[in-house]
Amino acid sequence: MPPASQVEVGATLRRLSREVAPQVLGVIVRRYRDFAACEDAVQEAFIAAAAQWPREGMPDNPRAWLIQVASRRITDQVRAEAARRHREALVVSLIPADEQIALAADTDGVTERDDTLDLLFMSCHPALSPASAIALTLRAVGGMTTAEIARAFLVPEATMAQRISRAKQSIKASGVGFEMPDGAALAARLGTVRQVLYLMFSEGYAASAGSEIIRTDLSGEALRLTRLLHSLIPEDAEVAGLLALMLLTDARRAARTGPSGEIVPLDQQDRSAWDRDAIAEGVALISATLPKRQIGPYQIQAAIAAVHDEAAAADDTDWPQILALYEVLLRMSDNPMVRMNRAIATAMVEGPAAGLARLDELASDPRLEGHHRVDAVRAHLLERAGDHDGAIACYRRAAERTASMAERNYLLMQAARLGDVEKARSAPTPG
Repeated sequence: MPPASQVEVGATLRRLSREVAPQVLGVIVRRYRDFAACEDAVQEAFIAAAAQWPREGMPDNPRAWLIQVASRRITDQVRAEAARRHREALVVSLIPADEQIALAADTDGVTERDDTLDLLFMSCHPALSPASAIALTLRAVGGMTTAEIARAFLVPEATMAQRISRAKQSIKASGVGFEMPDGAALAARLGTVRQVLYLMFSEGYAASAGSEIIRTDLSGEALRLTRLLHSLIPEDAEVAGLLALMLLTDARRAARTGPSGEIVPLDQQDRSAWDRDAIAEGVALISATLPKRQIGPYQIQAAIAAVHDEAAAADDTDWPQILALYEVLLRMSDNPMVRMNRAIATAMVEGPAAGLARLDELASDPRLEGHHRVDAVRAHLLERAGDHDGAIACYRRAAERTASMAERNYLLMQAARLGDVEKARSAPTPG
């Protein structure tokens, strides 16, 4: 293997950390069952790659190389611990005989199976609460940072860091194997798995921080895993609904940004740029699923997305139907973000004053305290109501509170645009 430049290796490792790290972790966890130790071993394998690949060249099969190095790291760790405690038998009990043979094989012998979906189910461990399992899985499978996960849960970053740390400790202390469930155990984890995939996709489609508007690595992986899950359990109506929702939402991706990478809101998007094949697939999927009468939140959200996607123009959107669907969704999932979206739909049907009244109902919800999206929605509704000064103040406050640079720029542009309108109105008439 010819040596590679540091820049080339760095770019490759960044790509592999997004695309391959969950698969590598899945393989290692299946073998050794200790999540925290396996996660450390995978991180050490990436560090080793950063040090060795510029000198020795990048391997033909980077995934296999990382698996082999991570395996060696964790077996060395286990053996050192066993020697220190004079319990060599521990190593034998941790590593089944057939997997000891696999460890001795060279990189060409490493399986190419994609273990990411297995890792997803394994991370939704019965020793954890659903919230802790989702947080841990978003970190392990989605590769999301603690800050990103905290924003998804509407909690401080320090709180989320403690939750993830406690989750790892709980798994270790539980004595329950970190392994792929089957039968009833698998079914019991399915709801948590669906939520992880939904949050992964949501963060990828609308990044909550940084300069990127869309993280296709994250949304694309969530969509891929959901397709795989649907192929394995096609009878699950909510998995089908989740896949339809992702397809119908991702179909608009190309129109979400302008020529300079700026955010383009839904009502201003060029609908000819929407992916009609994805829309057709999503509509067909949700149309086939809803009649089964196993209705759940993801199916309702997919139905809302379908109403948006099937409108030829923004003015053709069937807002009364969307509002009715949000009312149904609220009865299933009393979520503050759902309430916020219902406020927007109410404004589109009954007028901005009615929407603002709905939004005021969220003022006492501690989960949304200081959240920029409340101010952004209020600004939009105030603008529709003709209160430009109030809208400008809310746009600016929302811009101060968001962690997304793209969103901040968009909100400040809206405030500036309204400021220009007010200046033009107050300018003296020539005469």
